[in-house]
Amino acid sequence: MGKILLGCIADDFTGATDLANNLVRAGMRVVQTIGTPSGALDAEVDAVVVALKSRTIAPSEAVAQSLQALAWLQAQGAQQIYFKYCSTFDSTPQGNIGPVTEALMDALKTDFTIATPAFPDNQRTVFKGYLFAGDVLLNESGMQNHPLTPMTDANLVRVLQAQCKRKVGLIDYRVVARGEAAIRARIEQLKAEGIGAAVVDALSNDDLLRLGPALKGMPLVTAGSGVAIGLPQNFGITPSTQASELPPAGGLQAVVSGSCSLATNRQVLAFIRAGRPALGIDPLRIAAGVDVAAEALAWAVPLIRKGPVLVYSTADSNAVKSVQGRLGVEAAGAMVERTIAAIARGLVERGVRQLVVAGGETSGACVQALNITQLQIGPQIDPGVPWCHALSDAADAKGVHLTLKSGNFGSDDFFSKAFTMLR
Repeated sequence: MGKILLGCIADDFTGATDLANNLVRAGMRVVQTIGTPSGALDAEVDAVVVALKSRTIAPSEAVAQSLQALAWLQAQGAQQIYFKYCSTFDSTPQGNIGPVTEALMDALKTDFTIATPAFPDNQRTVFKGYLFAGDVLLNESGMQNHPLTPMTDANLVRVLQAQCKRKVGLIDYRVVARGEAAIRARIEQLKAEGIGAAVVDALSNDDLLRLGPALKGMPLVTAGSGVAIGLPQNFGITPSTQASELPPAGGLQAVVSGSCSLATNRQVLAFIRAGRPALGIDPLRIAAGVDVAAEALAWAVPLIRKGPVLVYSTADSNAVKSVQGRLGVEAAGAMVERTIAAIARGLVERGVRQLVVAGGETSGACVQALNITQLQIGPQIDPGVPWCHALSDAADAKGVHLTLKSGNFGSDDFFSKAFTMLR
């Protein structure tokens, strides 16, 4: 493999494909790895996205994994590093966005970076440093009820400052609207004031495209996936459909869903209302020792020959809190992830070759259960969600097509639309 232009570190698997999707749409040839590779990749690409499962682990472990990924990317010649987190800035008061950002800054010996989760295509915008999801502040969007990383403050400067030793500032929308020169001047002003990181406003893709040129040469960029649309041009790359070509798809179809976001709840309901077969997973039965995975596979096998099936643990926030109260937050999440991952592997072993996975933590567990080490990124289904292709020891030599959907992304009919598009 030749030297790569852009080296990316993502804190979860769906976020990694979200970022890779935007880079591919902008013309970059992209490979996504599951974890840090042990050696060089056998592929000629412009960018590599290293997908970690570090969003909700201990900050010290997230830092260690991210630094390992950085060292590998530097060894591949990466000219710029991109730390990718969720467009809802998912984190806890301790991290992991701040600690990882500062560790990467130290390793790269850089005194300044930017931070913005803005992704207007998915209605994530930043104004005066406040993050909006659609027309409401983040903490009014349902994210305040997230089972692992509840977001109760929409002020990103305040959220990031609580996680950082460096001072955090703001590049507001009026500066961004004036373009590259104004943004660079504001960066120099902030650096002179001792600011180490700055949240950047963005209300539209035009803002992100204005921001892109100002980031040329910056050793470290931290952001959601939105900023990616403005970076390939810095390397002389223009959009091309060839970057998203995948092998032809075939085989059976299935959906597994562990996300409890409002968007995924609507998607599950839409699939059921369309008359498609769906099976809900009860975490309390898993805790009681029932082999729920085996039951789900026995239910699915006679049905998948007729069309896509759905196995889900998706539930509303009250139901999730009730289960967490009885089993514990971490225990409940881990049990469900392991079960859905076992179901995903069992489905692929039984002929499923088109698999939709909903939820960041769920996607991480499923990809690991399928022993997938590398993903080829294909065409976009909905903003932030592409089809991918991978080899797995659970499938034959032709591999499996899969999409890893962030819980908050996708239209209500996403599950059905995804398979229609792949045909």
